[in-house]
Amino acid sequence: MDHAAVVRDVGVSVGDEGLGAPVVILEVDDRFVPIFVSPDQAQSMQFALQGVPSERPLTHDLLVDMITDFGCAIDQVRIDDLADGTFYAKIDAERYDGGEREEFVFDARPSDGIALALRVDCPILVADAVVEEAGQHPEEFDVRGVDEGGPPEGFEDDPDW
Repeated sequence: MDHAAVVRDVGVSVGDEGLGAPVVILEVDDRFVPIFVSPDQAQSMQFALQGVPSERPLTHDLLVDMITDFGCAIDQVRIDDLADGTFYAKIDAERYDGGEREEFVFDARPSDGIALALRVDCPILVADAVVEEAGQHPEEFDVRGVDEGGPPEGFEDDPDW
């Protein structure tokens, strides 16, 4: 069974060693699922969440424009597997040709799927097995963003926070 997810936050992990990698936190039922992403992916997600337009299209914006111009639509993004610490995702899309629905399923990195889902406002689903393996209870996290107490220690002077 798949569970509907919401992007709770995009930020930087903070551990005993200090600042770490960018991370997107999905809220799934009563748990958080952290997925580490590249800085570019994190920035793309932040722009989508905040509705920040870019002067030139970012890769995800370009892909959405192309999909739309080709008469297709993204139906949903599924984070469907977690193996050896790597998350896997699928993007379900459709196109109507002559009144006939044609379905497509694309393998994707979860970060790309999430960045696209934020732009087209489609569901993000997470498989049971992924939630069971990677899901953590909210009290295990200190999720602070701009609206919730400011940047993590060491980022006080960073203009992106």
